Amino acid sequence: MHHIRRRGRSPSFEVLHATATAEAALMTLRPGQSTLDKPENEHPRCEQWLYVLSGAGRATVGRSHVSLKEGSLLVIEKGEPHRITNTGRKALVTLNFYAPPAYTKSGDLRTIARIPTVIDTLKKLAR
Repeated sequence: MHHIRRRGRSPSFEVLHATATAEAALMTLRPGQSTLDKPENEHPRCEQWLYVLSGAGRATVGRSHVSLKEGSLLVIEKGEPHRITNTGRKALVTLNFYAPPAYTKSGDLRTIARIPTVIDTLKKLAR
């Protein structure tokens, strides 16, 4: 068992804890801030579950758009390009779970998480 306690203000992205098969991270976006300039698949080998703790926003996943608010749960499948944008007046704070882990303890994307799967590559070639 691991009990994680946070202290002080959080950075915009903080890995809380990771095991060999999953990890939890806290993400905070300022009003108007987005995770990326355009929807992209930053971690094609990792599934992401995003739970909104506070604030409001919009998610773009593939060609779909969905509104996010406190209590929303968004599941982003492996290989789906996505972007999260804060559309509210206060910080958008989300608790995110990645399986397998996508980030290092310092919040940098793991190299293996960036590499597309063979299936993703074949799908792009077939277009």
